[in-house]
Formats: sequence, C-alpha cells, structure tokens
Amino acid sequence: MKLRVVILAAGKGTRMRSDLPKVLHKVANKPMVEHVIDTARSLKPDAINLIYGHGGDQLQQAIAGDDLTWVEQREQLGTGHAVQQVIPHLKSSEKVIILYGDVPLLTESTLIKLVTASANTSLGLLTMTLAEPMGYGRIVRNECRSVTGIVEQKDANAQQLAINEVNTGIMIADSDKLKSWLEQLSNDNAQKEYYLTDIVAMAAQEGVNIATAQPDNAQEVEGANNRQQLASLERALQQRQAEELMTQGVTLIDPARFDCRGKLSAGSDVIIDINAVFEGSVVLGDRVVIEPNCVIRNSVIGDDTVIRANSHIEDAKVAKGCKVGPFARLRPGAELADEAQVGNFVEMKKSRLGKGSKASHLTYLGDTQVGEYANIGAGTITCNYDGVNKALTEIGDGAFIGSNSSLVAPVAIGKNATVGAGSVITRAVADEELAVARGKQRNISGWQRPQSKKGS
Repeated sequence: MKLRVVILAAGKGTRMRSDLPKVLHKVANKPMVEHVIDTARSLKPDAINLIYGHGGDQLQQAIAGDDLTWVEQREQLGTGHAVQQVIPHLKSSEKVIILYGDVPLLTESTLIKLVTASANTSLGLLTMTLAEPMGYGRIVRNECRSVTGIVEQKDANAQQLAINEVNTGIMIADSDKLKSWLEQLSNDNAQKEYYLTDIVAMAAQEGVNIATAQPDNAQEVEGANNRQQLASLERALQQRQAEELMTQGVTLIDPARFDCRGKLSAGSDVIIDINAVFEGSVVLGDRVVIEPNCVIRNSVIGDDTVIRANSHIEDAKVAKGCKVGPFARLRPGAELADEAQVGNFVEMKKSRLGKGSKASHLTYLGDTQVGEYANIGAGTITCNYDGVNKALTEIGDGAFIGSNSSLVAPVAIGKNATVGAGSVITRAVADEELAVARGKQRNISGWQRPQSKKGS
C-alpha cells in the first residue's frame, strides 16, 4: 500500500496576534508543524505534501526536508479548498492521510489505528467521544451505526446536539475516491468556503462503509488557535513525557515542574528535581542527580554524577562521578573526566578538566587542558583571548594554582608545579617549580583614608 500524507499548514492564526505563521509557534521548543511532520514520517509514507499559504517564506526557511513537497494555497477558501490543491499530486491507488499543522500531539499509534481501521474501505475518520462536545462537528450515524455525515454545531438540531461523538478533522481516503469527492465540493454556504467534511456525506450516499478510530486521549487531537491553547498543549506534552520517564524508572520530584524540549535518555535510578529544563539531545547515565533549576542542553552526563542547583550545561561532556555546581556554567566544548569537580560560579568553555581535578569556585577556564588531580584555586582565570585570537593554556597533572591567579595564554604549567596566589603567569612553569609573579608589597604608615566632602 502506498501512503501519502497531506498536512494543512496555510492558516494565518489571527488569534495568535503574531507575525509568525500559526504552525511555527512552538511546543517543547519545536514548531507545531514539525511535530506533525515527525509523526507523519514515523509511518514511512511515500510522500508528504505540506500545504502552505500565509507566511510561506518563513515556513520554508524554518522547516527542512527533502521528503516534503510544498503545495501553495494562494487563497484560503476552506479545508476542502486546501486539499484540492493536492489533486495534481495524487497518484492512483494511494491511501491519503489528512493532518493539521497545528495539532502537534497526535501519536504514531493513533494514526496506525486509523490506517488499520480503514484498510478495507475508501474512507476513514478519526473521531472522539467527549462528555462536553461544545463547538465540535457531530458524527451522524444511522440506525445501523453507520456514519452518514458530519453536522457542524451551528447547523445541528436538538437531537444532533446530544451526540457526543465528534469530528477531529483527521481522515484517510483512497486517492481515486478522494479526487472525485474533492472535485464535487461546493462553496454554496454562508462562509463561501469549501468544507472537507462534505465528502463524508458524499461517501455515505455512494454506499461507502466509513470506518472510524479514536485516539488514546483527547489531547492528541487538540489544536492551538491562541496563546492559551498553545500553553495548554505545552503542559500536556510535558506531562506525557514526564509519565514516560517515570515509567522507565526516573524519579521526578514534581512532574508538573519538568520540561523536556528535545530528547532525553536516562539510565536507572536517575533523580530530577524541580524546574529542570532539558533541550536538544541529553543523555543521563545511571544514578545521576539533577538538582533544582538546572538547564542542560545537548550534553552527556555520566553515571553517579551530581549536577547541583542552578547550573547551566551546554554542548558538554561530563564523565562518571563528577560534581558540578551549584551555579556552574559549562559552555560548548567543556569536558569533565571521571570524578572531576567544578563548583560555585565556575565557567568552562572549550576546556577539559582531567580525572579528579577540581575548580571549586569563582574560576574561568577557556581553551584550557587540565591534567589529573590538579587544583585550581578560587578566582583563577585563563586569559585565552588577546582581542583577536584564542590561545591554549595547559596545566599538568597534580598542579596547584593559587587563588586569584591569571594564566596568560599561550602558557604551560608543568606537572606538580605550584603557582602562588595572586600571580600573573606569562611564561611556562616547569614540572615541580613554584612560580610567584606579583608586585612587592609596601606598607605605608600613617596613611589617611579619603574623607567625605561635606555637601557632596
């Protein structure tokens, strides 16, 4: 069976009150339409048609994929009109799934249910049963429980308003039948629009057995027309991800205060405290502890490592048994070997801290290679930038860098070397040497502190 997916993404989204096309607004830091595309791709379709209109240039710049065929809807004349634009692309004997770019929580499993239910018929609908169906089009069935049509709420009579099975808009159809039905659509209605739902009555009149399937939960088929609904989808997706992680054995101290805006892989006995944010691709090893208010982006954290509160980690690698933070910042290219430690207000960029080495507080390491079991004192900085170029600082195994030292790159500190506190080091220090580079102290007797000037 050949499968084509058609995604409607032409709407402006006036109620978003934004210059950005509606489908580019993000859920979990990814455009809504990209969620839909990824779900479509999971079915391995033969083609994906993306129907665009408002903000087409922005959409094409934001969304990439050689498997996407872009189809323009120059005028927005309804859902039926949108799908009509795909008619030239339809091939005989295809199944065509119609999705919506502002419905990002739809799952692969639900689409598989729809495909399976409609395998032996020409039309299938994804419907939903709601206790409060206000605002939705109702699924009308006859006495044999066969679907005969869809009636919009504004057109429904009292009996139809009592129906609680509603239309989600998502459907699957045989390409040949779909083309025929689309060509028969009329805009003879108050809105002068072509409604895709009208093909349901056409199919029923032809005696087509219209199959139905339902999603696992109602949130899967909810869309976003305004900021409030967008926020609701965000929370729903975060809750889904939190449930999946807890099922895998991760402890979330409060699932309602957890955010994953990408892909998070976690080992066994991981503990994540409140307000942790994970972005991009993050891998946590076994027994990792993430304390409150941490942001981790595109990084790997090794087994038995503790990331203390308020730390930011981006494009970094942290090995086993490390301690990071609180208030530490690991920038792109930072790497900690086993059992290394960085503490309060330590920043690293494009630097490696060797096994067992420590930078416990108030330190900047940029373009730096630190050996094993070295100690970097408080207030130490590597001066890696001359205003034009970056240069490397090398610190050997067992070196001790005294507090408030400045290491002016390029420079090398040898194994087991010591740098005295307050030194500015501009030349290499050999193995086991002591380097002291600071001005000679002067004590001035009888010196008077400046006094406040009256009236100033």
